[in-house]
Amino acid sequence: MTISTHPSTFDLGGDLPVNRLGFGAMRLPMSTFDGPTRTPENGIAVLRRAVELGVNHIDTAAFYARGDVRANTLIREALAPYRDGLVIATKVGPLPGPDGMPSVQATPDQLRGLVEADLRALGVDRLDLVNLRVGGLSAPGGESVAERFAALAELREEGLIRHLGVSNVDAAQLAEARTVAPVACVQNPYADDLALLAECEAAGIAYVPFFPLGGGREPLDTRRLEKVAARIGATVAQVQLALLLASSPVMLAIPGTGDLAHLEENMAAGDLVLSEEDIAELRG
Repeated sequence: MTISTHPSTFDLGGDLPVNRLGFGAMRLPMSTFDGPTRTPENGIAVLRRAVELGVNHIDTAAFYARGDVRANTLIREALAPYRDGLVIATKVGPLPGPDGMPSVQATPDQLRGLVEADLRALGVDRLDLVNLRVGGLSAPGGESVAERFAALAELREEGLIRHLGVSNVDAAQLAEARTVAPVACVQNPYADDLALLAECEAAGIAYVPFFPLGGGREPLDTRRLEKVAARIGATVAQVQLALLLASSPVMLAIPGTGDLAHLEENMAAGDLVLSEEDIAELRG
Protein backbone atom coordinates (compact mmCIF):
# COMPACT_ATOMS: atom_id res chain seq x y z
CA MET A 1 0.00 0.00 0.00
CA THR A 2 1.29 3.49 -0.82
CA ILE A 3 0.61 6.77 0.91
CA SER A 4 0.57 9.89 -1.23
CA THR A 5 2.49 12.75 0.34
CA HIS A 6 1.48 15.26 -2.30
CA PRO A 7 0.94 18.54 -0.45
CA SER A 8 -2.83 18.58 -0.24
CA THR A 9 -4.27 21.76 1.15
CA PHE A 10 -4.84 22.51 4.81
CA ASP A 11 -7.28 25.21 5.93
CA LEU A 12 -5.09 27.42 8.11
CA GLY A 13 -7.26 28.98 10.76
CA GLY A 14 -10.23 27.25 9.16
CA ASP A 15 -10.46 29.63 6.22
CA LEU A 16 -7.06 29.97 4.52
CA PRO A 17 -6.37 26.96 2.26
CA VAL A 18 -2.61 26.48 1.89
CA ASN A 19 -0.52 23.79 0.26
CA ARG A 20 1.11 21.69 2.96
CA LEU A 21 4.52 22.19 1.37
CA GLY A 22 5.35 25.86 1.74
CA PHE A 23 8.46 28.02 1.92
CA GLY A 24 10.49 29.39 4.81
CA ALA A 25 12.19 32.74 4.21
CA MET A 26 14.91 32.50 6.88
CA ARG A 27 17.67 31.55 4.43
CA LEU A 28 16.96 34.26 1.88
CA PRO A 29 19.34 36.84 3.43
CA MET A 30 22.06 34.31 4.31
CA SER A 31 22.75 30.60 4.05
CA THR A 32 23.58 30.24 7.76
CA PHE A 33 23.73 32.61 10.74
CA ASP A 34 27.47 33.05 10.21
CA GLY A 35 27.50 32.59 6.42
CA PRO A 36 27.86 35.26 3.74
CA THR A 37 25.04 37.64 2.82
CA ARG A 38 23.08 36.67 -0.27
CA THR A 39 22.24 39.25 -2.91
CA PRO A 40 18.70 40.69 -3.02
CA GLU A 41 18.43 39.62 -6.66
CA ASN A 42 18.97 36.02 -5.61
CA GLY A 43 16.21 36.14 -3.01
CA ILE A 44 13.76 37.76 -5.40
CA ALA A 45 14.40 35.07 -8.02
CA VAL A 46 13.90 32.27 -5.47
CA LEU A 47 10.64 33.74 -4.18
CA ARG A 48 9.17 34.19 -7.64
CA ARG A 49 10.11 30.66 -8.62
CA ALA A 50 8.65 29.28 -5.39
CA VAL A 51 5.26 30.79 -6.20
CA GLU A 52 5.52 29.49 -9.78
CA LEU A 53 6.04 26.00 -8.33
CA GLY A 54 2.85 26.21 -6.28
CA VAL A 55 3.91 27.72 -2.96
CA ASN A 56 1.07 29.70 -1.41
CA HIS A 57 2.31 29.72 2.20
CA ILE A 58 5.43 31.74 3.02
CA ASP A 59 6.81 31.92 6.55
CA THR A 60 8.89 34.95 7.45
CA ALA A 61 9.99 37.26 10.27
CA ALA A 62 11.50 40.72 10.57
CA PHE A 63 14.61 39.24 12.19
CA TYR A 64 15.31 37.16 9.08
CA ALA A 65 17.83 39.72 7.96
CA ARG A 66 21.49 40.38 7.35
CA GLY A 67 22.46 44.03 7.02
CA ASP A 68 20.26 45.64 4.39
CA VAL A 69 19.04 42.31 3.01
CA ARG A 70 15.76 41.60 4.78
CA ALA A 71 13.36 38.75 4.04
CA ASN A 72 10.22 40.86 4.43
CA THR A 73 11.51 43.48 2.01
CA LEU A 74 12.45 40.80 -0.51
CA ILE A 75 8.96 39.27 -0.28
CA ARG A 76 7.32 42.61 -1.00
CA GLU A 77 9.68 43.46 -3.86
CA ALA A 78 9.35 40.01 -5.42
CA LEU A 79 5.66 39.33 -5.03
CA ALA A 80 3.63 42.51 -4.44
CA PRO A 81 0.93 43.09 -5.47
CA TYR A 82 0.23 39.68 -3.96
CA ARG A 83 -1.80 37.16 -5.88
CA ASP A 84 -5.07 35.95 -4.41
CA GLY A 85 -4.61 33.01 -2.08
CA LEU A 86 -1.00 33.73 -1.12
CA VAL A 87 -0.71 33.43 2.67
CA ILE A 88 2.18 35.15 4.43
CA ALA A 89 2.85 34.14 8.02
CA THR A 90 5.19 36.10 10.24
CA LYS A 91 6.34 35.90 13.84
CA VAL A 92 7.04 38.52 16.48
CA GLY A 93 8.52 38.49 19.94
CA PRO A 94 12.30 38.32 19.64
CA LEU A 95 14.40 41.48 19.73
CA PRO A 96 18.15 41.72 19.02
CA GLY A 97 20.41 41.12 21.99
CA PRO A 98 23.88 42.65 22.48
CA ASP A 99 25.34 40.21 19.95
CA GLY A 100 22.70 41.02 17.35
CA MET A 101 20.98 37.65 17.71
CA PRO A 102 17.18 37.63 18.33
CA SER A 103 17.56 36.56 21.96
CA VAL A 104 15.64 39.25 23.89
CA GLN A 105 11.87 39.04 24.28
CA ALA A 106 9.60 41.96 23.50
CA THR A 107 7.21 43.15 26.18
CA PRO A 108 3.46 43.20 25.52
CA ASP A 109 3.65 46.95 24.88
CA GLN A 110 6.35 46.47 22.26
CA LEU A 111 4.42 43.92 20.20
CA ARG A 112 2.20 46.50 18.49
CA GLY A 113 5.24 48.23 17.05
CA LEU A 114 6.62 44.95 15.75
CA VAL A 115 3.32 44.08 14.07
CA GLU A 116 3.02 47.54 12.53
CA ALA A 117 6.59 47.26 11.23
CA ASP A 118 5.72 43.95 9.55
CA LEU A 119 2.64 45.50 7.96
CA ARG A 120 4.78 48.28 6.48
CA ALA A 121 7.63 46.03 5.38
CA LEU A 122 5.34 43.54 3.66
CA GLY A 123 3.08 46.23 2.22
CA VAL A 124 -0.22 44.86 3.54
CA ASP A 125 -3.12 46.20 5.58
CA ARG A 126 -3.60 42.96 7.51
CA LEU A 127 -1.25 40.09 8.33
CA ASP A 128 -2.62 36.63 7.52
CA LEU A 129 -0.95 34.92 10.49
CA VAL A 130 1.22 36.20 13.32
CA ASN A 131 2.98 33.71 15.57
CA LEU A 132 4.12 34.80 19.02
CA ARG A 133 7.65 33.46 19.35
CA VAL A 134 8.30 32.63 23.00
CA GLY A 135 11.52 32.09 24.91
CA GLY A 136 14.13 33.72 22.72
CA LEU A 137 16.66 31.05 21.85
CA SER A 138 15.77 28.82 24.80
CA ALA A 139 13.80 25.57 24.77
CA PRO A 140 9.97 25.65 25.07
CA GLY A 141 8.28 26.02 28.43
CA GLY A 142 8.73 27.72 31.76
CA GLU A 143 6.95 31.04 31.36
CA SER A 144 3.50 32.53 30.87
CA VAL A 145 2.37 33.62 27.40
CA ALA A 146 -1.03 35.05 28.33
CA GLU A 147 -0.17 38.76 28.58
CA ARG A 148 1.78 38.85 25.33
CA PHE A 149 -0.77 36.73 23.47
CA ALA A 150 -3.52 39.02 24.73
CA ALA A 151 -1.67 42.00 23.26
CA LEU A 152 -1.70 40.29 19.86
CA ALA A 153 -5.34 39.31 20.33
CA GLU A 154 -6.18 43.01 20.69
CA LEU A 155 -4.53 43.71 17.34
CA ARG A 156 -6.53 40.84 15.86
CA GLU A 157 -9.73 42.44 17.15
CA GLU A 158 -8.64 45.70 15.50
CA GLY A 159 -8.33 43.93 12.16
CA LEU A 160 -4.54 44.13 11.82
CA ILE A 161 -4.13 40.35 12.11
CA ARG A 162 -6.33 37.60 10.70
CA HIS A 163 -5.08 34.59 12.68
CA LEU A 164 -2.76 34.02 15.63
CA GLY A 165 -0.29 31.27 16.40
CA VAL A 166 2.39 30.42 18.93
CA SER A 167 5.98 29.38 18.43
CA ASN A 168 8.44 27.50 20.64
CA VAL A 169 5.83 26.46 23.21
CA ASP A 170 5.01 23.42 25.30
CA ALA A 171 1.55 21.94 25.94
CA ALA A 172 0.88 24.16 28.97
CA GLN A 173 1.73 27.32 27.05
CA LEU A 174 -0.47 26.27 24.14
CA ALA A 175 -3.35 25.63 26.53
CA GLU A 176 -2.82 29.03 28.15
CA ALA A 177 -2.81 30.80 24.78
CA ARG A 178 -6.04 29.06 23.77
CA THR A 179 -7.80 30.53 26.82
CA VAL A 180 -6.97 33.99 25.45
CA ALA A 181 -7.78 33.66 21.73
CA PRO A 182 -8.08 30.99 19.01
CA VAL A 183 -4.74 29.46 18.01
CA ALA A 184 -4.38 28.60 14.32
CA CYS A 185 -0.77 27.41 14.30
CA VAL A 186 1.97 25.95 16.46
CA GLN A 187 5.48 26.47 15.11
CA ASN A 188 7.87 24.34 17.12
CA PRO A 189 10.95 22.20 16.99
CA TYR A 190 9.73 18.70 16.17
CA ALA A 191 11.53 16.15 18.31
CA ASP A 192 9.08 13.36 19.02
CA ASP A 193 6.60 15.65 20.79
CA LEU A 194 3.81 13.41 19.62
CA ALA A 195 1.43 14.42 22.41
CA LEU A 196 1.50 18.06 21.34
CA LEU A 197 1.09 17.05 17.70
CA ALA A 198 -1.91 14.90 18.64
CA GLU A 199 -3.45 17.87 20.45
CA CYS A 200 -3.02 19.99 17.34
CA GLU A 201 -4.64 17.28 15.21
CA ALA A 202 -7.65 17.07 17.53
CA ALA A 203 -8.11 20.86 17.48
CA GLY A 204 -7.41 21.40 13.77
CA ILE A 205 -4.33 23.49 14.55
CA ALA A 206 -1.52 23.55 11.99
CA TYR A 207 1.81 22.18 13.21
CA VAL A 208 4.77 23.81 11.48
CA PRO A 209 8.15 22.38 12.54
CA PHE A 210 11.41 24.29 12.62
CA PHE A 211 14.06 23.02 10.21
CA PRO A 212 11.76 20.44 8.60
CA LEU A 213 14.46 18.37 6.93
CA GLY A 214 14.70 15.44 9.26
CA GLY A 215 11.44 13.82 8.35
CA GLY A 216 9.72 14.75 11.58
CA ARG A 217 11.86 12.81 14.04
CA GLU A 218 15.48 13.27 14.94
CA PRO A 219 17.75 11.65 14.22
CA LEU A 220 16.84 9.63 11.15
CA ASP A 221 19.27 6.90 10.20
CA THR A 222 21.29 8.12 7.21
CA ARG A 223 21.70 4.63 5.80
CA ARG A 224 17.97 4.03 5.84
CA LEU A 225 17.31 7.35 4.20
CA GLU A 226 19.82 6.66 1.46
CA LYS A 227 18.45 3.16 0.89
CA VAL A 228 14.83 4.30 0.53
CA ALA A 229 15.82 7.29 -1.59
CA ALA A 230 17.76 5.08 -4.00
CA ARG A 231 14.92 2.58 -4.21
CA ILE A 232 12.27 5.16 -5.14
CA GLY A 233 14.49 7.42 -7.23
CA ALA A 234 14.50 10.44 -4.94
CA THR A 235 17.01 12.45 -2.96
CA VAL A 236 17.50 12.11 0.78
CA ALA A 237 16.05 15.59 1.34
CA GLN A 238 12.93 14.71 -0.65
CA VAL A 239 12.40 11.55 1.38
CA GLN A 240 12.75 13.53 4.61
CA LEU A 241 10.12 16.04 3.51
CA ALA A 242 7.79 13.33 2.25
CA LEU A 243 8.05 11.50 5.56
CA LEU A 244 7.29 14.69 7.44
CA LEU A 245 4.12 15.32 5.41
CA ALA A 246 3.04 11.71 5.86
CA SER A 247 3.28 12.00 9.65
CA SER A 248 0.12 14.08 10.17
CA PRO A 249 -2.61 15.80 8.14
CA VAL A 250 -2.02 19.02 10.12
CA MET A 251 1.71 19.06 9.39
CA LEU A 252 2.88 21.95 7.21
CA ALA A 253 6.46 21.88 5.94
CA ILE A 254 8.29 25.14 5.24
CA PRO A 255 11.75 24.17 3.94
CA GLY A 256 13.84 27.26 3.37
CA THR A 257 16.56 27.91 0.85
CA GLY A 258 18.22 30.70 -1.07
CA ASP A 259 19.27 28.40 -3.89
CA LEU A 260 17.10 27.81 -6.98
CA ALA A 261 18.25 24.23 -7.53
CA HIS A 262 17.61 23.37 -3.89
CA LEU A 263 14.17 24.95 -4.14
CA GLU A 264 13.31 22.78 -7.14
CA GLU A 265 14.48 19.70 -5.24
CA ASN A 266 12.40 20.55 -2.19
CA MET A 267 9.22 21.24 -4.12
CA ALA A 268 9.49 17.99 -6.05
CA ALA A 269 9.00 16.20 -2.73
CA GLY A 270 5.34 17.12 -2.98
CA ASP A 271 4.89 14.50 -5.70
CA LEU A 272 6.71 11.76 -3.82
CA VAL A 273 4.87 8.62 -2.75
CA LEU A 274 6.05 6.53 0.20
CA SER A 275 4.76 3.04 0.88
CA GLU A 276 3.90 1.82 4.35
CA GLU A 277 7.00 -0.33 4.12
CA ASP A 278 9.14 2.72 3.28
CA ILE A 279 7.78 4.60 6.28
CA ALA A 280 8.27 1.67 8.61
CA GLU A 281 11.85 1.24 7.43
CA LEU A 282 12.63 4.93 7.86
CA ARG A 283 11.14 4.99 11.34
CA GLY A 284 13.10 1.90 12.33
